Amino acid sequence: MNSTLEKAKEWSHSHEGRKMIRYTAVSAISTVVSFVVLFLVFGVFKWWSQVPSTIFANACATFPSYYLNRTWAWGKTGKSHFRKEIVPFWLMSALGITVSVFGAQLARHLSIEFSLSHIEQTLLVLVANVASFGLFWILKLLLFNKLFKFELEEFDEHLTEEEHVTPQLP
Repeated sequence: MNSTLEKAKEWSHSHEGRKMIRYTAVSAISTVVSFVVLFLVFGVFKWWSQVPSTIFANACATFPSYYLNRTWAWGKTGKSHFRKEIVPFWLMSALGITVSVFGAQLARHLSIEFSLSHIEQTLLVLVANVASFGLFWILKLLLFNKLFKFELEEFDEHLTEEEHVTPQLP
């Protein structure tokens, strides 16, 4: 167990480890942004119903997500490449927002079905939004794991081979 913790600590200090930790932190920051915006536009100001409020909140969170992922997580500077960076990022974001819309529709349906108060509706739509993005995050992870499985297996084999190498004394 101690060896596993040491490997995890070592990985967290590697370039890839820091990148993944930052990527996860950006996901958390984006979730907080969408949560706060959704709370304000639906819960406090009551501008729109659940679905348009969810779309707006998540679209707002996409801007800092792009900027932080590009500059902090991946360390890119300079002008963004429209086709190679912006389009794929917004397509994935649109897919995530689509998943969150299903959560918002479910929240709206349950709100009507059970005659929930506005405070209860707000809590439900907030939980549905966070759950939807949590589910989407897991689906992306499973998809990426499936797509890159061969490379991950090679990496695991490489680690296993390194463990069996006996260190040579000078």
